Amino acid sequence: MPSVMYFFLSVAVLIGGYAIYSRVIERMFGADNCKDTPACTMADGVDFVKMKPWKIFMIQLLNIAGLGPVFGPILGALYGPWALVWIVLGSIFAGGVHDYFSGMLSVRHEGKSIPDVVGANLGNGFKHFMRYFSVILLLLVGVVFVTGPAKLLASMTGIDLLTLVLIIFAYYFMATILPVDKIIGRIYPLFAVILIVMAVGLTGAMIVGGYEFYPSAHFANQHPTGLPLWPLMFITIACGAISGFHATQSPMMARCVPNENCGRPVFYGAMIAEGIIALIWATLGMSFYQTPEALNAALTAGGPGKVVNDVSITLMGPVGGILAILGVVVLPITSGDTAFRSARLTIADVFGYSQKANINRLIIAVPLFVVGAALSQVNFDIIWRYFGWANQTLATVVLWAAAAYLVRRGMIHWLATLPATFMTCVTVTYLCFAKIGFNLPMDISTGVGIAVAVGSLALFLTQRKQFAAQPV
Repeated sequence: MPSVMYFFLSVAVLIGGYAIYSRVIERMFGADNCKDTPACTMADGVDFVKMKPWKIFMIQLLNIAGLGPVFGPILGALYGPWALVWIVLGSIFAGGVHDYFSGMLSVRHEGKSIPDVVGANLGNGFKHFMRYFSVILLLLVGVVFVTGPAKLLASMTGIDLLTLVLIIFAYYFMATILPVDKIIGRIYPLFAVILIVMAVGLTGAMIVGGYEFYPSAHFANQHPTGLPLWPLMFITIACGAISGFHATQSPMMARCVPNENCGRPVFYGAMIAEGIIALIWATLGMSFYQTPEALNAALTAGGPGKVVNDVSITLMGPVGGILAILGVVVLPITSGDTAFRSARLTIADVFGYSQKANINRLIIAVPLFVVGAALSQVNFDIIWRYFGWANQTLATVVLWAAAAYLVRRGMIHWLATLPATFMTCVTVTYLCFAKIGFNLPMDISTGVGIAVAVGSLALFLTQRKQFAAQPV
């Protein structure tokens, strides 16, 4: 089989997973088109605004994408083709499940933010924990998605980095406080065109240019510096497989969906689309550079941003390359703005503080941006390392919440329980092994991860009767 066919086979599996498995998940959830959604019952012209499904899909895709499905898969490509396997299987059986439930459970709970959604399914203890945890995560995301695109734009334009940071912060502030359909609802569909150019254009250019796909790939840990595949790859490739950040974004669109049948294409579908973007960039990392060593040399010279620049300009020329690079700039900016917006909504939900009045939104938004500006002075790499663990930990908690909901519905909870158990093992092992954690040996870290994962599963199974006794 020609190597390029492995790429198209992976894409086909992702699309097939959406066509089949998403319908299973939708049935287990119990989507009911006759139920009124928050966009219908709580419309306020600011955050609860009914929109067309195709527009909500585009916004959701851009909300969740960020730098994750570009930078993460480029770094993950160093591990070899196992990265492709994780992207495909993770998107279908973990990320899609996670995103669908985080969105649709919010629809069922008056468009509430993810802490309230988790609390309704796992109890008040988890709700209070998630309130702090999710706001901190959103602030980290917002800051990371200021510095990342600012650096890339600075390298392209020569404009001073601080000037670009201030411009991006100003845009984020406006997108945070204005009604969702005034900026986000109007410009995101235009940005989606750039994404299409990036994805289709770069893949087509690879084929037309006669590049061999995956020239040195084989199923072993190919990382040039010997970094362990387990569990690092599952933290490195988050967006594009499963990402807790998505759970903070889905409730924002849950306030805009006109009916529950929109959930499958909007939430699960956007995850699969992001998986395809991640697949493209992992493929580019393994194919444009002939060996993992060559890719690692490019990363050492200038990080993932240099890889994006080199690949885009070489494959698509100056005009097409700039469009492709802009696509990568758009991705983080269209997540950074909604990260701050979601943080505002989460804090408002905590205090039951109406956001219809302009002054109410400013009271929350201004302190958020002051803290964000302070965090922007912290080293980007340090923030990103902590974000990776926090991101996947949030995803794990949301999967457990989805499992509890399925138990109450009398449905097959294993659809959420199995990925929740796996991600518990990933996050605990990483925390034990990583230098930002306990810096333990890998064998001990893995043992602790397995023990905590099995213990979590056992605890969940013993609580099934209590979950089942609660109303749906």
